[in-house]
Amino acid sequence: MIGSSAANSAAWYGQLVKPFFAPPAWLFGPVWTVLYVIIAISFGYVLWQCLKRRLPFAVLLPFILNLVFNVAYTPLQFGLRNNLLASIDILLVLGTLVWALAGIRRRVPWVAIVNIPYLLWVTFATVLQLSITWLNRA
Repeated sequence: MIGSSAANSAAWYGQLVKPFFAPPAWLFGPVWTVLYVIIAISFGYVLWQCLKRRLPFAVLLPFILNLVFNVAYTPLQFGLRNNLLASIDILLVLGTLVWALAGIRRRVPWVAIVNIPYLLWVTFATVLQLSITWLNRA
């Protein structure tokens, strides 16, 4: 049943009108795999430093919110098949990422630096999602 649901979601996404710059669907898996490794290491480090009281919770908060919004994207986009909610969510992913990186860059510069690929991808994904939402409005 799960495979059927995934196949249905893939078919639904496949029929959406996409902008000319949309990458092939197969690219998303490898890109996110690399990004999730970066996120796990760097966000985990921030959490560890916060637990050791070397960083205040205010620095950790945007990282937590970023993860929550990031995890919410797939169910909104592919579960609910709701482009508008997915667009709002990805704007929140981008906003909390900028907030997180701005808050950590002076305290732990390497965390901000290693997340530049994540920031670039989320910026691209935001433009892509907003474009898909616009092109498929009805």
